[in-house]
Amino acid sequence: MKRNIIILMALVQFSFACEREKDTNDGPMEPVQIELSDKEQEVVESTNEFGIDIFTRIAEDEPADKNIFISPTSIALALAMTRNGARNETEEAMETGLHMSGLSSEDINSSFKTLIEGLTGADAKVILDIANSIWYRQGYVIEEEFLEVNEEYYNAEITALDFDSPEAPDIINDWVAENTNNKIPDIVDEINPDHLMFLINAIYFNGTWTTEFNSENTRESLFYLTGDNEVQVEMMNYQEPVGYFENELLQAAELDYGRGNFSMVVLLPRPDYTVDDILEQMTSEQWNNWMASFNDIEVDFYLPKFSFDYEKELNQILSLMGMEIAFDPDNADFSGIINDIDLYISKVKHKGFVEVDEEGTEAAAVTSVEISFTSVPDQLIMNVNRPFIFAIREKTTNAIVFFGRLAVPE
Repeated sequence: MKRNIIILMALVQFSFACEREKDTNDGPMEPVQIELSDKEQEVVESTNEFGIDIFTRIAEDEPADKNIFISPTSIALALAMTRNGARNETEEAMETGLHMSGLSSEDINSSFKTLIEGLTGADAKVILDIANSIWYRQGYVIEEEFLEVNEEYYNAEITALDFDSPEAPDIINDWVAENTNNKIPDIVDEINPDHLMFLINAIYFNGTWTTEFNSENTRESLFYLTGDNEVQVEMMNYQEPVGYFENELLQAAELDYGRGNFSMVVLLPRPDYTVDDILEQMTSEQWNNWMASFNDIEVDFYLPKFSFDYEKELNQILSLMGMEIAFDPDNADFSGIINDIDLYISKVKHKGFVEVDEEGTEAAAVTSVEISFTSVPDQLIMNVNRPFIFAIREKTTNAIVFFGRLAVPE
């Protein structure tokens, strides 16, 4: 695959929706330094490891000519909320898949909360919002601790919803659309009788380049695809200092947004290499080495304008990452959600959207974790919604005192 561009968003995409103060300083600014404890830094590293692991697995699973765009952070947060209801071997398996083995629940939850709070106000010139929600079938009593933990640490909105109502999917999807600025209109296709709960994370990002591309420099140019095919693209260009490094495998550039807390990292394989060659070397340790190699250098830099969306069901990939038991109806243990009903993860679904132009980048992602009954609980339903007979009796004698029929309620 020649001259393919793989774009990895070097965005640590944690933050809750909030009001941001405007910067009054129009001049150059330094990134805000977010102080993390050793344990919080360990959670960040674990999340990065998870992100690299799941991205490389998805890339291997998809055709080489298919665009991919995910938010590992969105996936990790949705699964972290779900993990709060897992117990025993299922909890251990989810921690393994998330690369967080050895971290306690308090470590994971409190570190995410601290990190979210730190990143929320990092850059008033960049919109980076996150929303979490839990929707569960009305009429079921969910473990209070599970709801409280996710509300406290993840600011999750919790709603008991009539899943039998035809409007229920639209209610959830309206929340998704609202929290992704309508870039992702839906995540729930239908609600089945075996669905108990949806745990949903939504992330929205809108960042303006620190140094914007001049639209007058954008030209039609060739972009070379797999198999030596080519297409016309709108190619942006500027000759400005950017973070840059190169080696025998790739050229790399880092473009800042806003005041510089957030950036886009672009990894371009050398002509004799492919994206797959980069992925083979892209471990967490290697990623850290690459990120430490950038130096500001003036580069004649070209980047195509692009926009696309992406969708992926993650059950199989997460199972291969160690979470298989969580998807197993016979062995999953989510007694931390409901103690006396057997539950399992029936689906993890992810959607992403990205648009890059001269001004900056707009991106959104949604992850939905569906929790289902292993079998639909026996529920005797009697809906008295038509004419009926009724009686009043004395039980010890079985004497019928009154008999009646209601044909037209008044």
